[in-house]
Amino acid sequence: MFPDASVFGVALVFPLQGPGGIFGPACELCAGLAAEEVNRAGGVLGRELRLIPVDGGAAPREVADQVEALVDSGAVQGVTGWHISSVRQALAPRIAHRVPYVYTALYEGGEDRAGVFLTSETPRDQLCPAMVLLAGERRVRRWFVVGNDYVWPRRTARAAHTYARGTGSRVIGEAYLPLGTHDFASVLRRIERSDADGVLMLLVGTDAVRFNRAFAAYGLDARCLRLSTLMDENMLLASGPSATSDLYSTAGFFTSLATADTLDFHGRYAHRFGLDAPSPGSLGESCYEGVLLLAALLRNAGTHDMTRIGATAPTVSYEGARGLLRLEGSHVRQRIYLARADGLDFDVLTELGPR
Repeated sequence: MFPDASVFGVALVFPLQGPGGIFGPACELCAGLAAEEVNRAGGVLGRELRLIPVDGGAAPREVADQVEALVDSGAVQGVTGWHISSVRQALAPRIAHRVPYVYTALYEGGEDRAGVFLTSETPRDQLCPAMVLLAGERRVRRWFVVGNDYVWPRRTARAAHTYARGTGSRVIGEAYLPLGTHDFASVLRRIERSDADGVLMLLVGTDAVRFNRAFAAYGLDARCLRLSTLMDENMLLASGPSATSDLYSTAGFFTSLATADTLDFHGRYAHRFGLDAPSPGSLGESCYEGVLLLAALLRNAGTHDMTRIGATAPTVSYEGARGLLRLEGSHVRQRIYLARADGLDFDVLTELGPR
């Protein structure tokens, strides 16, 4: 079967299983909304943009095999979506030199492969200013890191050591747990013994939900705050209001953020999917940004030739729920905010950057 020449296929790689599956529905809906808007505006390169879902929650090599097969067959000419860094590291060497790959997940920084473009937050702009602010306003001096055991948490923790020293603080303990962890008892005992006054959470999806519940049940929420760079409204809702006291999150988008761009996005999202649809959150909404950036890259280049896309990328801009954004190198620069959990929602406290 030959590919449909009237369609521009895009692999949407997002989690349908595992800890990240909690925000998979929001990823799919937000990307779908963006694709509909792109198509109403004429599509890409005169063709209809059509999303092909791929389960990014599977094993990294399995995801890479599936996406590469779609590229080989000509079924897709672009890739985007939210998936963990282990998947990106398996996927990028296989396809980034062949089709544009827009990665939307917050990550550890440092990705510089040709053909990879990133809408995501990185520790320099997301974590560093949050740690500085909490050191000053909340007098956090002793951080304990709890993360899943893969590249994003470990490299982010490495950066956190540097950021902590810059504020007169220090990281006094670290624990890395497999994806899908249910039992946090030993980690909670370590946090208690460490006398930490801040916990840096680098846990994915339902792992963070279970940790929040265990943390509160153990009584640690009364003695130290939590800071996460990966905590959206769906995870907050699943944790429950009794488990999120003194929990901070930092991101480029929050559902409660009341700017003209976010309010306009929420209106379109609710009109299309209804008031009972999953909260888009920063993680799901990132897939909206990914589709828009991919369309802008192709529109700006006027072709899907990777050399031309790379050459014209520095002049690319697009407007979405996070406002008017531009590429600097291969990364989108955006405003970053700090919020504190307030029941089942986030109270956005301040804008952190970019620096």
